[in-house]
Amino acid sequence: MKKEDLHIVFMGTPEFAVPTLKAIMDSGYNVVGVVTQPDRPVGRHGSVLQPSQVKQFALERGLPVLQPEKMKDPAFVESLRQLGGNLQVVVAFRMLPEVVWAMPEYGTFNVHAALLPQYRGAAPINWAIINGEQRSGVTTFFLDHDIDTGRVILQKPFDIPREADVEYVYDGLMHLGAEACIETLERIVAADGRPVSIPQDELMTAGEQLRQAPKLFKENCRIDWSQPAEAVRNFIRGLSPVPGAWTMLVAPDGRETVLKIYRATVAEQHSAVSTPSHHAALPVTCGDGAVLLIEELQLAGKRRMATRDFLNGMKGMENYFIR
Repeated sequence: MKKEDLHIVFMGTPEFAVPTLKAIMDSGYNVVGVVTQPDRPVGRHGSVLQPSQVKQFALERGLPVLQPEKMKDPAFVESLRQLGGNLQVVVAFRMLPEVVWAMPEYGTFNVHAALLPQYRGAAPINWAIINGEQRSGVTTFFLDHDIDTGRVILQKPFDIPREADVEYVYDGLMHLGAEACIETLERIVAADGRPVSIPQDELMTAGEQLRQAPKLFKENCRIDWSQPAEAVRNFIRGLSPVPGAWTMLVAPDGRETVLKIYRATVAEQHSAVSTPSHHAALPVTCGDGAVLLIEELQLAGKRRMATRDFLNGMKGMENYFIR
């Protein structure tokens, strides 16, 4: 098989997927169409429709674009079939019904931002950092009936520095995912469409516990200060900058305001007893008795700022508390 024999349908929506689509095209593969989310309303009144970043790139490259509301819609399924794809590549998209993922001759593979079978789910980058992992990576695998459980084609590891936040890991895995996709396509071509793939069970060690990566909502982004300080620090960096870990700032009169926290460090023991107004960081005692120093934050309705600037603008901060 030659690379020209592959007729690829690409499926993806956010920025994370764009480098992979670009790499596929720049490597000389034939992309016959793109599937992405419908344009979404933005602006104060939702009167402006914003196309996805994948759609914007696809239109710049002159690719046909399909934007189904429902993946099982017969009209969409027929339009997809008419593109004539014999392989589908999915990056940061949505769950596909069998009528879609089983359609092409050579199947559908996904580029997932984790080392499967760990961190199956919608937010693998965030949860790996939240759990204090020192390594993540990308996995390419064939889709099957269950979410993120298909046979693995290849994996590429990625080290997570102790201070790294989501932005750093997202950017690294975004480009590593593009590399993994091209290597996967090369394997598919070399194997005449049937590359070696491994069941995920064979990648697990005895007694290994699987960690999941469920979707993030406002409710599960609230900081639990009863946790150890290091766990809270990981939680904050695992949600920074998006969607942002949050807590409540309580005024002396009992009024509460949402406070997002973007960066924090665990204090050395000798620096744990400070008055907030005298420092560039805001100290909070966590469940293990250790103090976390908040260094960057954003009060609801205000801009993101260094804690030093925040404290300079707040009068009587010693009478506020965080919960």
